[in-house]
Amino acid sequence: MRAKTAEGLVKIQEKPFSIEEAVTKVKAASKGIGAVVTFLGTARDFSKGSVITGLDFEHYPGMAEKKLKDIRERALKNFDIIEMAIVHRTGRIEIGEDIVLIAAASAHRNDAFMACEWAITELKRTTPIWKRETTKSGEVWVSETP
Repeated sequence: MRAKTAEGLVKIQEKPFSIEEAVTKVKAASKGIGAVVTFLGTARDFSKGSVITGLDFEHYPGMAEKKLKDIRERALKNFDIIEMAIVHRTGRIEIGEDIVLIAAASAHRNDAFMACEWAITELKRTTPIWKRETTKSGEVWVSETP
């Protein structure tokens, strides 16, 4: 039985998150979970030919959380998964720090892999969270998603 709401499973926050805490929350949904797949996005130091010295993330408060909850609900409905957690950081993020975490749990690994991949693609495509990269040449807003 999965959680009825996204309470504690979908978050946008400035502070670093715990991968272990998110996985523990997802696994608590059912004893039938046989696989947990995680996607962890981290801040890299190079992008589009430029050295990146820092990142800043901004979001549309209220709307971004709503979108992440919607992504979770759609993943639960459209994939054979038991639970999913999504956590995204905002504010200043240093190179090497974690940015986003998606944890998908299912009875079998393939379902969790598919749901996790879909969720990060959908998050980048639809969620009003914007990234600004700081380079030696200045700051640049990143408009496209890889």
